[in-house]
Amino acid sequence: MTKGQRMSMRTGITGVAAVVAATLAAGAFAAPALASAPEPGSGHGDRHRATQKAMEAAVNEDAPGVTVQARDRHGAWNSAAGVGNLHDQSPRGAHDHYRVGSITKTFVATVLLQLEADGELDLDDKVGRWLPGVVEGNGHDGDKITVRQLLNHTSGIFEVSADAGFQEKVFTEKFLEHRYDTWTPEEEVAIAMRHKPDFKPGKGWKYSNTNYILAGMIIEKVTGASYADEIGRRIIEPLGLHHTTLPGTDASMPEPSSRAYTKLSDAPDAKNHDVTEFNPSVAGAAGSMISDSADLNRFYTALLRGKLLPKKQLAEMKKTVPRGEDRPDSRYGLGLESLKTSCGKVVWGHGGDIHGSSSMAGTTADGGHALALNFNGPAGDGPSVLEAEFCGK
Repeated sequence: MTKGQRMSMRTGITGVAAVVAATLAAGAFAAPALASAPEPGSGHGDRHRATQKAMEAAVNEDAPGVTVQARDRHGAWNSAAGVGNLHDQSPRGAHDHYRVGSITKTFVATVLLQLEADGELDLDDKVGRWLPGVVEGNGHDGDKITVRQLLNHTSGIFEVSADAGFQEKVFTEKFLEHRYDTWTPEEEVAIAMRHKPDFKPGKGWKYSNTNYILAGMIIEKVTGASYADEIGRRIIEPLGLHHTTLPGTDASMPEPSSRAYTKLSDAPDAKNHDVTEFNPSVAGAAGSMISDSADLNRFYTALLRGKLLPKKQLAEMKKTVPRGEDRPDSRYGLGLESLKTSCGKVVWGHGGDIHGSSSMAGTTADGGHALALNFNGPAGDGPSVLEAEFCGK
């Protein structure tokens, strides 16, 4: 299992940076870095010249193409670079759908905060109140963990994707045999409970997809509807996010979209596998969503402008904790991360990696400048594109 695969369900807004060095060391670019010119009428392309240059530099053998939308007071700018299909060398599309991975977490957290605003739950409710007997075993105790600690990754709950058996099925070449398997949240939580927690609740920070699998289960317990239905009713429909879906167990991708690629081995001769189609239930509430850059920009802009949450809940969402000494530029809130760029601008958003797809999306605090992007492989240099857009370099 490569470092890139280990990160594939675990990244925040800057998480893809950790993948870049290991992947680029594997060799020179195999796919030609074809650049797709910004489309006519896409809005003030000269303002995004540095972004286009960064996009073209960021594609590589293990992330052959990138699609981007930036939005500011001048309007939307859509562009792409690189290859969307290695078989026929067709270019990446500027309006591609893609799997957004852990960006799903911001949607899930938003629903839970809406439920708090409605008086249906409290962030300081214990997980055991809503899911009695679920978080138990090997030191885990749901009666000592709050909903807030799930959302900001301070629960200490073991990360399901760190389980050796899970890794073998999901992050090695055995994935090709199991790509259409259906995973249930109960099954994944049970796997996590076989292990000891990473730390006592509130005594550390560690990214764990198990937290958001549980968050999705709590949404269903509180509302009687699935997390996917609640996201649809509360966010997707009101904002008109026509290209955003929670696919459940559907392995297909909507059009337009590019092919998605990843290596499933550390072997020197490992090849890129086409992993476009697979059953996304493996990610569930932690990362199964499909969207496009325009919809993601619309979502994060609406969120930061207070159109989805009352002031109190948005303030709670933006209360952050340190991600660790190795990430001094980044802090984590409730399904929302803040990143301080090199020029001092703060971007609020999230990132997400899942098989063959590496995404980032975020906006300034006033919602006035937003960026969403996706690479169709695990190792595109998303942070450099973000720096280029928000800092012009």
